[in-house]
Amino acid sequence: MLTSLRLALATSGLVLAALAGSAHAQDAAAPAAPAPAAAPAPVAPETVLVTVGGSPITEGDLQAAGADLGTQFAQLPPDQRRLATLAALIDIKALAAKGEAEKLGDDPETARRIAFLRERALHNAYFEKHGIAAITDAEVRARYDREVAAMKPVEEVHAKHILVPTKEEAEAAIKELDGGKDFDALAAEKSTGPTGPQGGDLGFFGPGQMVPAFETAAYALEPGTYTKEPIQTQFGWHVIKVLEKRPQQPPAFEQVADQVRQVVMREKYVELVQAARGESDVTYEDPALKAQVETMEKAMSGGGEDPEAAADAAETEAAPAPAPAQ
Repeated sequence: MLTSLRLALATSGLVLAALAGSAHAQDAAAPAAPAPAAAPAPVAPETVLVTVGGSPITEGDLQAAGADLGTQFAQLPPDQRRLATLAALIDIKALAAKGEAEKLGDDPETARRIAFLRERALHNAYFEKHGIAAITDAEVRARYDREVAAMKPVEEVHAKHILVPTKEEAEAAIKELDGGKDFDALAAEKSTGPTGPQGGDLGFFGPGQMVPAFETAAYALEPGTYTKEPIQTQFGWHVIKVLEKRPQQPPAFEQVADQVRQVVMREKYVELVQAARGESDVTYEDPALKAQVETMEKAMSGGGEDPEAAADAAETEAAPAPAPAQ
C-alpha cells in the first residue's frame, strides 16, 4: 500500500580513495604499547571544519552526511569513515558549486530531483519525530503480548533417533531395543547421523521442522516409546524414540524486542501516512489510473504493510530451523 521507507537517502557517484598503511619490519624488540588515547572531546554542531569556495562544512553537516552515506563507508574503521565522509562532502560541495554556476538547477529534470529529495527528507524527518521517536517500551511490550495471546497452541516433540543405511539394519536395531538394549548406547554404536554420539538426541522440534515422514512418525508416538517399524526418509532408515511432548513456548520478549519494535514502527508509519492522505486532497486526473493504483496497493499491502519493509523484517526475523533428521 505504501512506498518503501528509506531513512537514508541514496547517493551515487562518490569515489573513495583506498586508505592503506605500510608495514615495517623491526629488528629490535617491539616497544611497549602506548597507553590508550583519551576519547576526543565532542565537537559542537556549528563548528566549521572546512570551507569550500567560501561555503562552510560544519560538524553538524558531517554528522548529517554520515547518516546518508553510512552504507557506502560502513566497512571502514570509525576514524577513516569520518574522514571519508568529509572528503565526500567536499566533493559534493565543489561540484555543486559548479552546477550552481552553470544554473543546472534550472533544468526541469534537475529541479524535479531536488524537489523530490527535499520532500523525501521532510517525509523522513516527520516520521522520525512522530513515528520512531514516539514508540515507547510499553507499546512494544503490549504488541508482543498481543501476538503471544493470538498464537495458536502448537505441540513440540523431544525425540531421539537411530539412523542407518538399510531397512534390515533398522529392524535389527529395533530387535535389540525390544531385548532391552539402551537406546542411547545403541545410537552411539549404530547411528550414522551426526547426533549418534549424543544418543541420537534431536532436542525439541515443532511442525514443519523435520521431513514429513519423520515428523508424522514422531508425533504419532507416545512419550517413552519408539517406532516398531523402520521409518524411511531421503537420509536413510530411522528408529525414533519420543521422550517428551509439550506446548511450544513463544520466544522470550528480550529475544524478539527489536523485531517487535520494527513491527510497531511499520504500523505507525501506516497510521501516519493514512492520516496524512486523509487530510490531503489526492485527486487523480484519470479514474482508470486511480483504480489501477488502488488495485496494486491492495494486492501488495499484505494487510496494510509496506511490502518491501515486511520483506526486510522477514529476513531479519527468520531464524534457522533445526536441521532435518539425518
